[in-house]
Order: sequence, then C-alpha cells, then structure tokens
Amino acid sequence: MSNIYKLSWESVFEGLEVIDKKGVRVFGVPRGGMIAAGFLKHATNVHTPEIADIILDDIVDSGRTRDYYKKNFPNTDFVALVDKTTIDKDLGWVVFPWERDEEASAEDICMRLLQYIGEDPFREGLQETPKRFLKAWQYWTSGYKQNPAELLKVFEDGAENYDQMVVVKDIPIFSHCEHHLAAIFGVAHIGYIPNGKILGLSKLARLADMYARRLQVQERLTNQIADALETHLQPLGVAVVIRARHFCMESRGVQKFGSETVSSAMRGVLLTKPETRAEFMTLIK
Repeated sequence: MSNIYKLSWESVFEGLEVIDKKGVRVFGVPRGGMIAAGFLKHATNVHTPEIADIILDDIVDSGRTRDYYKKNFPNTDFVALVDKTTIDKDLGWVVFPWERDEEASAEDICMRLLQYIGEDPFREGLQETPKRFLKAWQYWTSGYKQNPAELLKVFEDGAENYDQMVVVKDIPIFSHCEHHLAAIFGVAHIGYIPNGKILGLSKLARLADMYARRLQVQERLTNQIADALETHLQPLGVAVVIRARHFCMESRGVQKFGSETVSSAMRGVLLTKPETRAEFMTLIK
C-alpha cells in the first residue's frame, strides 16, 4: 500500500487543543469522531448533535458525512482532525494512532461493509473474511505496483530485420471496473510491427495483466497497453483489441448476461494503413 500517513498522538492532541475548552459541548461522529472526542480533557462530550456546540469527526474523506451534518445542523461548527477534501487531500491512506496499523484500519472497512449489507461479520464463516478480502484486493490491484518501463525489456538484436506483424492473441484479462468495483474478464489481442526492436512474447501478456490489475474502464485499459508499447518499443505500428464482459452490466442494472464489449486502439501504420489493419483483424479472428 502506497502513500500511508500515520498520524501521531501529538498531531491528534494539537488538533483537539483548538476545541478543548471548558463549557464547550462536543458531539463525536461515530465511530472515529467518538474516539477522538474521548481524548478531550476540558470540553464536555454529548451524545446528540442537537445540543452540541461542535461536531467532531476524525477524517473527512468524500465529504458526505460533513455535508450531512452541515445541512442538518447549520449553526453548529463541524471540525475534523484530517480533511482530505482541502489541505490534506494528498495525504493518501491515513492511519490514526488508535488503529493498530494500516491493515487493521482497512479490515474495518470490510467489517462495516458486511454490516451494511445485513451480515454478521462475527459469525464463524465470516471471521477471517476481512483478511482474505484485503489479500484478494491486493492481488487484484497489484498492477499499481508495476512500471511498464521495468516490465518491457527490449531486445535490439535477434529480430534479423523482421518487419512483419507479431501478434499474441487470446490473452486472458481480469480486472475490476472503477465505477462499481465489479469484475471485468475477457481476452486481449495485441500486435505490433517491429522497427529494429522486439519484445519477449510473454511481455505482451504481462503488460496486459499489469494494466488490467488496476481499477479500470475498458477504453482506458486498451489505450494504456497500446501507448506503453508505442512509447517503450517504438514500433512501426501497434494494435490492441479487447473483448470483455462486465459484471456491473450483467449482474445488476440492465442485467444483460453474456453481452460483450469490444474496444480497439491502433497506432502508427496499423492506424493509417487500412490493409495492415485488416491483416491484424484477420489474424486475431
């Protein structure tokens, strides 16, 4: 996990010092705000926002909680230790000192999700689910930790002046859509025409996998693969076609099971020469 910021106790107490005055009534927003409010020494904790002078939260992420309280209690000040919608927006993942570590903090998200959908996260079958959930998502999004420049090892010999098309087709891809975090799966077809440099064939599959293992939309995924090849290989032409199914469309919403989305990205002569593009399309069929 990148961009982890561990908030110190000193920072917490410094933030609370501004509101920790005698006679001030503070309502801590469940749950993090309640924990923060518990460290107040002089102010009085109250259990309802209607009688509070200040509404306290630990963190503002999307701003929805803050906006709710500001709308319903416009005459009450809203204070947060960390506000990621303003000056703290570049902090990344924030771990508070009362949280054991970033993993424990993230596990709470899964616990709350299970509770939100009506499950009991403490029943036997779900007790290990938060750990498994995090481990799975670390793998599904492992592409964020990879760099195409390091992945695409280029050979400037061995091609023997080969200048025809190289195609690897039916590369399995597994991804998740960034709109619903639902599964995307299908195949990618990748082709290029060398310009003095070639790649190990497995690198094409690894490149597709690297970008697929990020939160995606199919159009961007297709372009990212093509752009990386064009940048690092500098071929005469590049072509990428992806055929994929999206569970956000099949299992919810319009629920059109089995529908397939096809996207393509062409670069160089595969874009400008119809006969070359037609050759690629014939090969992948």
